[in-house]
Amino acid sequence: MSMMVLLAIVTLAYVGYNLLIKVSGDHIPPEATTTVLAALCLQTGALLTSVAFITVLGIQGGHNFRLSLPSYLWALAGGLCIGIAEICYLTIFGGSDPLPASVVIPTVVTGTIVITLIVSVFVFQERLGFLQVAGAAMIAVGIICMFAGRIDQA
Repeated sequence: MSMMVLLAIVTLAYVGYNLLIKVSGDHIPPEATTTVLAALCLQTGALLTSVAFITVLGIQGGHNFRLSLPSYLWALAGGLCIGIAEICYLTIFGGSDPLPASVVIPTVVTGTIVITLIVSVFVFQERLGFLQVAGAAMIAVGIICMFAGRIDQA
């Protein structure tokens, strides 16, 4: 499978993730004090998807599933970050004063891009070109505009 096809699948899957979390948040009753069970349901869906995928690969045969210990530990750490993000996301979309998806999702997604670029340069020693730096700056300005537009409407 081509990397471009995989990139498109990942992008569409994250679109579904972001939008479906918003829909889930819309259905959180006002008297709920936590969103942790909705996050657990989300993680169960991810686990079921992984189990189905590994089952298909196991039936196909010829796959080596063994990874290094650091690979497992870093993946676990990433899972912890996703768990925190899911609980917070659902809380932002639910509750008594939810924020609109049109502000939250672009802020989270584009904010992730900017922070990832910064970490990539300083931690992974990756190089950025002028256009990448300019794009990150435009994203940061866009995030500010998203909130400024929200404040003006209030």
